Amino acid sequence: RELKEAGLPVELSWLPLIESGFKVNALSPARALGLWQFIPSTGYKFGLKRTRYVDERMDPVKSTKAAIAYLKALHKIFGDWSTVLAAYNCGEWRVLKVIRNQSTNYLDNFWDLYERLPRETARYVPKFMAVLHILQNMEKYDFTELTVCSPMKYETVNITRQLHLDKIAKAINTPASILNELNAELRYDVIPNGGAYPLKVPPGNKEILLSKIDSIPKNSSSPRYSSSGAVTYHKIRKGETLSTIAERYGTSVNRIMNANSIFRKHYIVTGRVIKVPLAKSYRHKSKTASGKYKNVGAYVVRRGDSLWIIANRYNTRTKDIMALNNLRSTNLSIGQKLKIPGLGGAATSKKNNRIASSSKSGLRHYSVRNGDIPHKIANRHNMSLKRFLKINDLSPTSVIYPGQTLYVD
Repeated sequence: RELKEAGLPVELSWLPLIESGFKVNALSPARALGLWQFIPSTGYKFGLKRTRYVDERMDPVKSTKAAIAYLKALHKIFGDWSTVLAAYNCGEWRVLKVIRNQSTNYLDNFWDLYERLPRETARYVPKFMAVLHILQNMEKYDFTELTVCSPMKYETVNITRQLHLDKIAKAINTPASILNELNAELRYDVIPNGGAYPLKVPPGNKEILLSKIDSIPKNSSSPRYSSSGAVTYHKIRKGETLSTIAERYGTSVNRIMNANSIFRKHYIVTGRVIKVPLAKSYRHKSKTASGKYKNVGAYVVRRGDSLWIIANRYNTRTKDIMALNNLRSTNLSIGQKLKIPGLGGAATSKKNNRIASSSKSGLRHYSVRNGDIPHKIANRHNMSLKRFLKINDLSPTSVIYPGQTLYVD
């Protein structure tokens, strides 16, 4: 109906079959989500809101309106529906690049371009055409029993309290699965705070819900990726794994994977910033409850140091060091003086620096290689692990990475 009212070919209503199999919560490896498979940026461009509690890419009504707007915009660019479908799959800029890079002709029909398009896109458009061909020849392909689902029927109730769908379902004596299906855009089945939220309920339940709304207990738990609601951000460095990151922050690999939609625990990318849900017991020792830094000490940057190494050594955070020293970037220079929360008073830090300098005299530098671990390096240089950790200000749980400079006997 929406496509017809918008003046688009009604055959496009079968496009979600190729995109998502008509699953409103389908998630692709490229993090495209929903019936129409929007990536976050494109969804935002066409009005699909994405917050901590709501992702409207999973709302079949709103995402359909967004898809119509996107398809219209693409048709204004290309004027050919087969090329529009190709652009919908791989992006308009990729298709425009192929068109512009033609050396002799300036052709923009899909069949003139498909050999130079990504393999997935080259197969995507023929798949859709095959669906239309089968629909026009149902008996030939033995689809005589095919029935089309009727539109969902519901009433809308504006809710101003943060409630869980399970508790609402019990109050109105309705299966929770029905409320989940009607309100698929709710990421954690929880109504968000802030204003009235239009909750969909089965017909005949609006007045019942309104009469019982005040007796339904408010949701007390945070989204499932973090029972404490506390989240920090971590930039992945070379040599790190999800296990070492989880150990550092006192959380679990599965919670990190859920918070970042990571599906393979051994596949993370160096340089990517990820969300890390923190355990309730996690505390940054360098800060007091009031947020003021305590035990601030002075530190002189040495060769091989980075903010991450220094922060890890003194059980603090890079952003705390940056805030305390008014740093605008993570770049450091040898000999630079820094204030470090948790290092100890100024007098103590000077004493520690003198001891460190004298204890490291005569030591050799070692550049960490791929596959190195502290135990292996210590054995290679006939050192005890305890001695190696001590002279490098490391703990048994410290993470080392390729290219890092350490001391050895």
